[in-house]
Amino acid sequence: MAQELKPGSRWTSAVDDTEVIVVKAGGEGLSLECGGQPMLPGGSEKPADASMDPEFSSGTQVGKRFEHESGLELLCTKAGAGTLAVNGAVLPLKESKPLPSSD
Repeated sequence: MAQELKPGSRWTSAVDDTEVIVVKAGGEGLSLECGGQPMLPGGSEKPADASMDPEFSSGTQVGKRFEHESGLELLCTKAGAGTLAVNGAVLPLKESKPLPSSD
């Protein structure tokens, strides 16, 4: 299920406490997931029957940025037990840029 992932939009996990905000939009037709379940627009009520997929339960840390090859960039605003994924593939942490030398 593809979602409209616009910059500034907030998303919450259906299976844990994870919350993210979209920093940069990616391509069309992306499905944002956490814990193996599609994420819900911020403020949505969580379904009672949703359960976490054990393969997507390594956790998400607050303050970390995640980047997809399509250009989608997310910022975790609330930590949780689920792993972020796009279209079923785990979303990697964004690489930090090295600071310039102060010589």
